[in-house]
Amino acid sequence: MDNNDILIRVRYALDLKNREMIEIFKLGGLTITPEEMPKILTKSLEKEAEVPVDYDQMKVNNKNLEAFFNGLITFKRGPMPKKEGQAAPVQEKADHVNNMVLKKLKVACQLTTEDMLDILDEGGIAVSKGELGAIMRKPGHRNYKECGDNFARKFLKGLSIRNRG
Repeated sequence: MDNNDILIRVRYALDLKNREMIEIFKLGGLTITPEEMPKILTKSLEKEAEVPVDYDQMKVNNKNLEAFFNGLITFKRGPMPKKEGQAAPVQEKADHVNNMVLKKLKVACQLTTEDMLDILDEGGIAVSKGELGAIMRKPGHRNYKECGDNFARKFLKGLSIRNRG
């Protein structure tokens, strides 16, 4: 699953409009024009050799995807109040994009572990609390587990079932 596909699925699952997506990107520190939004929300073609002449897609890199999810957290929960002497939040390396997506969606949608387990169950995958905890850990932790594409896809499917019915 590439980053554009993740954005398409999140947009559908959370029922976001183009103008809301642009606002979320802006809250994350990126400026996206209304003309660029459909290019970002275009599915990538499997075989690059068969790309039509009129095919126009903007690839989203990991840094821009993380900026989107940071903006989504601000959009859903409001800006984080500044405290004196508090260090700026450390940005994660987005090597494991699917793990970052699950963590950021959990924060943005204010989901508990039980909520996430229910969403995964609705998406068609049964996992234990321990397995979910391993995915939510920081890379380098001894119990860390990388989140696969299928797992993330099932979570987004369950989230869309929960939000859209």
